[in-house]
Amino acid sequence: MQVTSLCDLSRGELAQWCQAQGAEPYRADQIRKWIFGKRANDFALMTDLSAGLREKLAEAFVIFSSRVIDRQRSEDGTEKLLVEMADGEKVECVLMREDDRRTICVSTQVGCGMGCVFCASGMMGLARNLSAGEIIEQILLLDRLLGPLERITNVVVMGMGEPLANLPNLLQALATLDEKGGLGLGARRVTISTVGLPDKIRVLARVGKPYNLAVSLHAPNDRLRSELVPVNEKIGIGAILEAADEYFDLTGRRVTYEYVVLSGRNDDVALARELAALLNGRSAHLNLIPMNAVSELSFHDPGAKRLRDFSDALELGGVTTTIRKRKGADIDAACGQLRLRSELQSVVVSNPVI
Repeated sequence: MQVTSLCDLSRGELAQWCQAQGAEPYRADQIRKWIFGKRANDFALMTDLSAGLREKLAEAFVIFSSRVIDRQRSEDGTEKLLVEMADGEKVECVLMREDDRRTICVSTQVGCGMGCVFCASGMMGLARNLSAGEIIEQILLLDRLLGPLERITNVVVMGMGEPLANLPNLLQALATLDEKGGLGLGARRVTISTVGLPDKIRVLARVGKPYNLAVSLHAPNDRLRSELVPVNEKIGIGAILEAADEYFDLTGRRVTYEYVVLSGRNDDVALARELAALLNGRSAHLNLIPMNAVSELSFHDPGAKRLRDFSDALELGGVTTTIRKRKGADIDAACGQLRLRSELQSVVVSNPVI
């Protein structure tokens, strides 16, 4: 059955709907406060609205069109959700707890079409884009894992899919979050990750919002990057860096480059020196990410010493570098891994070996 998620409506659209029902437009902010601030999951709880308006809301909308079908919690407090959409498609989202920060990671697509060879998200290809409401619902589901006094502090758009390939819906979702009655998460608290789509990077730069941009590089030259990230064959590192430089010029936000370190593939110190030469002189920060093991893939992390040697070579080359702390190592932490296993199990169940 077709359902309409309230989360697919912007603040303005919800105000128009209220007005069409004969209610004052400001009722939209009350409704949003219940959903975003008070974490209400039922229209019946919205007691400052008339009974009639609550009934109309329940007839027209659902607060959640999606549902959590699996939940994993790590010893370090990281939680990962497998969320099923109304059409049965599944995506992942993650809550990471650290000191006074509560960072969430959300998906923008079902699957991924970029084909990175070390990533579980794209192993079954791209199914479809998520709507703005489906992106927001992930955020609200994660928010409901927090205690009464806890609040989301940061959003990273680094889950399943290529965010810039679904940019209109992503921007609508992020704008809705920061509108009156939302979560108050401004652009500086949001990081958008991309495999590197130059034209879309330029579009994002001209939105007029100082989002943090993270570019997934993974290699210092086109030969190696095209092996690891096949879409690079049609793009090239030079074009990506040029667009990223333009992003910095227009927004003033330092660009972060992500580099998943794969043992025996892109972790040689000579490659670190080549990468340093590529990034030196740019206002950039490099995140080294040790590969999260995925049983369906042959890649693994390089080990602590080799990772440190790689990082030291970059620092000596003048590049500010951080080794990302691994979160959720004792659960299906790799992006797309939980969904992949769920889908593979479904195939086994529907095609039993007799």
